[in-house]
Amino acid sequence: MSAITASEVLRTGSSEWVDEVLLNGPDNGVCLHLDGAPIARAALRRLVVGKQDALVAAGLREGGCAALNLPPSLAYVANLLAVWRIGAQAVLLDHRLTRYEVDSAADRLGVQVLVGIGGSKGSPLAVFHDVAETITTREGRPAATPHAVLQLSSGSTGPSKGIGRTAADLVAEVERYTRIDGVPLPGERIILLPSMVHVLGLVGGLLYGLHAGVELVPPRRLTGDSILDAVGSGATPATVLGVPFHIGLLNSVADPRRLPQLKRMTTGGELVPATVSAAFDEKYGVPLGNMWGMTELGVIATDLFGEHRPAVRPAPGIEVRESGGELLIRRPESPYVGLSDPARWADGWLHTKDAGVLDPSTGLVTVLGRLDSQVSVGGLKVDLTEVEHTLTELPGVEAAVVLYDKEITAFVQLTGDHAEQSVAVALAERLAGYKRPRTTHFMRALPRTTTGKLVRDRAVLRAAVS
Repeated sequence: MSAITASEVLRTGSSEWVDEVLLNGPDNGVCLHLDGAPIARAALRRLVVGKQDALVAAGLREGGCAALNLPPSLAYVANLLAVWRIGAQAVLLDHRLTRYEVDSAADRLGVQVLVGIGGSKGSPLAVFHDVAETITTREGRPAATPHAVLQLSSGSTGPSKGIGRTAADLVAEVERYTRIDGVPLPGERIILLPSMVHVLGLVGGLLYGLHAGVELVPPRRLTGDSILDAVGSGATPATVLGVPFHIGLLNSVADPRRLPQLKRMTTGGELVPATVSAAFDEKYGVPLGNMWGMTELGVIATDLFGEHRPAVRPAPGIEVRESGGELLIRRPESPYVGLSDPARWADGWLHTKDAGVLDPSTGLVTVLGRLDSQVSVGGLKVDLTEVEHTLTELPGVEAAVVLYDKEITAFVQLTGDHAEQSVAVALAERLAGYKRPRTTHFMRALPRTTTGKLVRDRAVLRAAVS
């Protein structure tokens, strides 16, 4: 661990944490690969200093507020570190947002400098983009909060929430990663699939990789074969980091290669159906690790060796308790920007809105799905997560979302030209009548968030159907 700690960052508020925690290390150490070309740490430092000069020239100062509206790219990495090195606040806006959404967020948050896309080239399926940025000075205001970064939640269950994290909070999570058994070790590689705008790719990929001396290797394209090419592009052990959607890409490879460099795959986000994990194990024969986390505080619990599936063990320093079937996490301050909703945070506890069970004898946590997935049908309790998992385990079902709105409704994405009627017949064999959907919408593709999560917002799903 480097000289500066989370407690020191909290006490001093120093922007030196960027150099101490993220950019420290040997000049010739490779920290990132871009289209197969290695980026050494010294080169990244020089690039960050250059971006810092440009941001200062645009008017950004310590305590200011800058928004990044860039795809995962070298420009994104360098500008993010430059903003933090200035001592300013970084607002992360997904590059797929519309101009109206970007301007609305920038106005609401008082952004003073907006870093956007000036030009790009390459494949739309690229994981890491080759972009040139533009810097626009806006009539904003200094950062209204002491947070180093402001993010928007994934929006999978409704409108996105503004979430702030301090530099000390980010450093503490990086420290937490270093104490988790099974994380990539110095000299190894992370095949990075999730966006660095969101927490898994940002902290679990970028920040941890920079700190620990782990090389970040985005595949050239977001396909199963390209992911395997990235694993095979080096001799050192490689961990694939992604979400369940990315497991599907690897499981879809018709003739997968058993690569000795592939150490494991680790996923965060949604629960992984047993059939999906079994298919991955059969194809690749390496651990499929599981992580549970939230934008609000990052990684919460893990099972990186796949030994306790579906249970996970709280990460070092994380305190979890169960209250009324809901999982709560100890969090001294509210992570939400603006007025804090007591239904989300109160009295030092973050309400995850996830249903789950805490085993007091082992400390293991089993996440059962969203708390609102428990419904009553004719006086009988139905777990919509069970219905959803049963659907996804049926032959020919690619993905499914099950909601309750006066009746159980399913939205189902089939593979190929699989027959809809066969799904109904198979489901009738596996679920009692009161658990089965009264209405099923078969769709060509289910809506997903920018992080790859299935959208569960009723209005969005209804619009997709119509």
